[in-house]
Amino acid sequence: MTLLNFLLLMGAPAAPAGQAAGEQPSAWPTIIMFAAIILVMWLFMIRPQKKQQKEMQEFRNALKKGDKVVTVGGIYGEIVDVSEKTVLIKVDGDVKLRVDKQGLVRDYSDAEQK
Repeated sequence: MTLLNFLLLMGAPAAPAGQAAGEQPSAWPTIIMFAAIILVMWLFMIRPQKKQQKEMQEFRNALKKGDKVVTVGGIYGEIVDVSEKTVLIKVDGDVKLRVDKQGLVRDYSDAEQK
């Protein structure tokens, strides 16, 4: 017996009293159950993750000189120069670091003013 047949038989309801013993049970309840599981996964896992990725990409594309940012490693700095894939941030005094835009996770310019 294949795995698909096993799953179909396990998810199918028992045959009603009027149904003949030789007939195959319907596969529709199993198909509906799998479709519902896929829909729930999409609603609660895939959709929010894509939304978050889109917001991060918009944040990284909107970076400009003077923004205060935080890197993935927790380094706070102010943007001095922005190129296509990298950003030069001023950390302290004359210390400057060139980091990949993908390494920036947060803008803390507004948080400092509050």
